[in-house]
Amino acid sequence: VRRTVETLFFRDNKRRIDFVLVYKDIDDEEETQRRKIFEQNLVEEGLELEEEDKSQSQDGETYFVKIHAPWDLLARYAEIMKLKKPIKKFIVIRGGEVWKEDAEKKKSGFFSWLGVKDPFQYDHSRIPQEPTYFSTGFNRTHVDQFIIKDRESFFSPSQRSLIVWEILLRVRYNDNELGVGISRLLANDIYVAAFPLHDGRYDRDGPNGALCDRRLLYLEWAHYSNFYKKQPLHVMLIPAAILGSFTFICGIFFVFSDFNKPSEEICNRESNSTGTILMCPQCDKHCDYWPLYESCFNSQIAFLFDNPITVFFSIAMSFWATMFLELWKRKQAVIQWQWDLENYEEEEELRPEFEEKVTTTRINPVTNKPEPYLPLWSRVSRLVASGSVVLLMLLLMASAVFGVILYRMAVIISMYQAESQLIRRNAKLATAATAACINLVIIIILNYFYEKVVVWLTNLEVPRTETEYEDSFTLKMFLFQFVNYYSSLIYVAFFKGRFFYHPGDQDARSSIFGMMRYDMCDPAGCLYELCVQLAIIMIGKQIFNNIIEIFLPVMRVWWNKRKGHNNEMSEAYTRWEQDYDLDPFTRLSLFNEYLEMVIQYGFVTLFVAAFPLAPLFALLNNVVEIRLDAYKYLSKSRRPRAERIQDIGIWFNILKAITYLSVLSNAVVISYTSDFIPRLVYMYGYSPSHNLEGYINNSLAVFNTSEYTIAMGPAENTDWPDSCRYRAYRKGPEEDKPYSFNQQFWHVFTARLAFILIFEHVVFLLTGAVAMSIPDVPVEVRNQMMREKKVEKETLFENEMKKIKRERQQGRQATSPEDDNGMNVDLGEGLRSASANPRLRSPRHPPPPPPSYTSPHSINDPRT
Repeated sequence: VRRTVETLFFRDNKRRIDFVLVYKDIDDEEETQRRKIFEQNLVEEGLELEEEDKSQSQDGETYFVKIHAPWDLLARYAEIMKLKKPIKKFIVIRGGEVWKEDAEKKKSGFFSWLGVKDPFQYDHSRIPQEPTYFSTGFNRTHVDQFIIKDRESFFSPSQRSLIVWEILLRVRYNDNELGVGISRLLANDIYVAAFPLHDGRYDRDGPNGALCDRRLLYLEWAHYSNFYKKQPLHVMLIPAAILGSFTFICGIFFVFSDFNKPSEEICNRESNSTGTILMCPQCDKHCDYWPLYESCFNSQIAFLFDNPITVFFSIAMSFWATMFLELWKRKQAVIQWQWDLENYEEEEELRPEFEEKVTTTRINPVTNKPEPYLPLWSRVSRLVASGSVVLLMLLLMASAVFGVILYRMAVIISMYQAESQLIRRNAKLATAATAACINLVIIIILNYFYEKVVVWLTNLEVPRTETEYEDSFTLKMFLFQFVNYYSSLIYVAFFKGRFFYHPGDQDARSSIFGMMRYDMCDPAGCLYELCVQLAIIMIGKQIFNNIIEIFLPVMRVWWNKRKGHNNEMSEAYTRWEQDYDLDPFTRLSLFNEYLEMVIQYGFVTLFVAAFPLAPLFALLNNVVEIRLDAYKYLSKSRRPRAERIQDIGIWFNILKAITYLSVLSNAVVISYTSDFIPRLVYMYGYSPSHNLEGYINNSLAVFNTSEYTIAMGPAENTDWPDSCRYRAYRKGPEEDKPYSFNQQFWHVFTARLAFILIFEHVVFLLTGAVAMSIPDVPVEVRNQMMREKKVEKETLFENEMKKIKRERQQGRQATSPEDDNGMNVDLGEGLRSASANPRLRSPRHPPPPPPSYTSPHSINDPRT
């Protein structure tokens, strides 16, 4: 039985463990020597190390090097890194955009008036309100101005690990110019892991009922019972979900209203106008003529989404997407200000892989030192090779979509041959549903394959820095995922049924798209198929991803613990080894989370006209996934090292591109995929009563069955009708240029183009005006930034004058004029060395940082 050891300190139980390095025995003596030199240099830098022998580990093979940073070292690097810490001087100023305390108090007051506890708030007995402070860059010469209750707890665990990591990146391990930093040692497997420790168990209280930060986060954030509690960021999907649900409910009323004349005409068998209409066979030699009323159910489903309210919903969603981006820029500005990141610029090191693969060098124009350099011709050739493979993979995805199309044609032909009328009536709906399921399976399989290919292609390009690597990896991965998820939707929305001309057309059979002519839209249109396809792919993807996200980490952690327990001599299962058995948290660990949200954003915006319930399902998925991700990162992942990140990088540009593309996509879906424009043209240009009565008969062209050849038409030649109908605006067999486009087709075509132009121009104009009217930085934040300059001067003068007064009282300052001049010099020097830009913030109310970053100015904050 293993005895768990939960200590977070060295053996003296005084020095806190700030970081842990892990290594195993290796045969290479040179690499062993590099490790020893590296650790010796860490000690010379000021860090304190303590090693756990492999005999104490569970597998009997692993060494653990514990690192502690003393106060003097932390203070020195905090000043170098310009970490912001609270100062004693503070003032409370509230702003509507920055602080939401007043609204929260009003809401809590409402529940207090009812005599009940606010169910949406966190338990303030566990998470008490914290005071509001100004904070400024730490400065050792003015250490008295900072609030230091205890030196050991003054720097939060995240700040301590941030400082230690900065030291690890800069310490040398040999005399080589490139022999610097823990990153290269990890890349060469000299160390197998480097991570900070979790501060305790998440599944039980500490001694005497004490709650560590990890336990507190689990109880108040990650536990599934907290799904209804408030989230730190505004839930933008709520208004979109409400509006989409309202659109769906209106669609239900439209289906059973008098406005739904087309469905009534299709479904009414006794109607003289449609009851006797026979539709042309959907395929050759295997399909028969079929009555129009068999498409009744499809027409009702189609009109559920293909109604006038959907147009206004699409316009509203275009505004929503624009508002989402604008409000995110404002929120990002607030977060940057609260977390002291608005002027932060990271100085990136070269990737170890870049230094290893690149043999040519040049003189760095900034440092004037030699560094690895990849020539232009080499970069271009690598990019061309990578782009060629990307193009090949995109063609592979297109072939997968074509394979699904062939499946649809084969299945629908076999279902039309069935004797059951129920099967024939629902052939298209069943085919669309099963094809969507198969497409979902293909997407899931290809996702795993594509990720491996993208990693290989990105390594082939040899990016110089981690940011370049992430941007290249993100762009290619998103491009693959975009085509993978959206290609089948794009086909159904924009291409399905476009390759069919008219029955008996010989030219269509000889064209390259001849095989696809059988994949036709129902007389009710293709919008319902797009809806089914979108719903299955989106919801199926969400369910599968949520299962995988929680199942795989649990299995990996279980296997790591089981695999590592083979040393019978060791009974202690220490905190550092428990964390080592968890899933490693890498720089790309959050990539899949970002990608999943961006793909979901595409589902919500690109084809929302076909499925208004997409925002609702996205909201429900996010409510569940927030808890799953929180549980995964708290219980099954190593603690991420703190890192300062200014924004979300290339992801914002991708979101912006999707937003602009969604306007054009929804315009085309409404004008070409739905029947909205043809209905308007019929109502105001061809209907005698200016309504939709007779619309179905008007939208079906006539074909003379005598023009079928032996290879065409049904298998049986008996009882053929004189004519059959098909969905098109074409001339009849008795007219001049039979089966060519008629005049109504060109009217509809012109109206569709006009609608696209008007829709996109109006939406872009209005959303642009909205975007220009919303400043990227909230007024309250700008006011606080302006106030900083004044407070900075006050703080500087106040501290310097206190220093001078104290020195005079102690008799250290002379009273001669020369000394007065010296005093002025000292004051000037103090002003030049003082810290910059104090900040006003409430550490409790800003949203909790993502797992890869912790707010550097939170004092004893459970989130850190």
